[in-house]
Amino acid sequence: MTAADTARYDDQDDTPLTGYAVLAGTFATGLAAFTAAVRARGVRPPRDVPPWDVALMGAATYKASRLLANDKITSFVRAPFTERKGDGEAAEVMDEPRGKGVRRAVGDLVSCPFCVSVWAAGALVCGYTTVPRATRLVCAGLGAVTLADWLQYAWTWTQQSVE
Repeated sequence: MTAADTARYDDQDDTPLTGYAVLAGTFATGLAAFTAAVRARGVRPPRDVPPWDVALMGAATYKASRLLANDKITSFVRAPFTERKGDGEAAEVMDEPRGKGVRRAVGDLVSCPFCVSVWAAGALVCGYTTVPRATRLVCAGLGAVTLADWLQYAWTWTQQSVE
């Protein structure tokens, strides 16, 4: 392997490492600013997080990330950074990132539910720290939608099995 080979991150040499660094820095800076703000206000994080709250936030994180990364109605959020490549299952769409640098990095983020889930979970944890009752309510709503989605899939599967 030559020095030129190690200078490239991937075969296409189009991985937006600087853009990824900007996004990671933004996430870390936001978390640090949140931490400083709540400390200044004297807010203390919860001593314990019950397993049912973890499950509730997990379901909410799942649904929030799917809504942001794949839902038709949130296409306006992704449109500056992605382009439509096709339809997914149910009301979901498949978008691919466009552009270069930070624009491409944001496109990678907003078109990937696994990537968005970290940001969604971060927002929910911040909410849980400062307004736990309201955050639980939001999580319960998103959790209910998650359950409804699974019931819709089960109903569709049952109908297809009968036919």
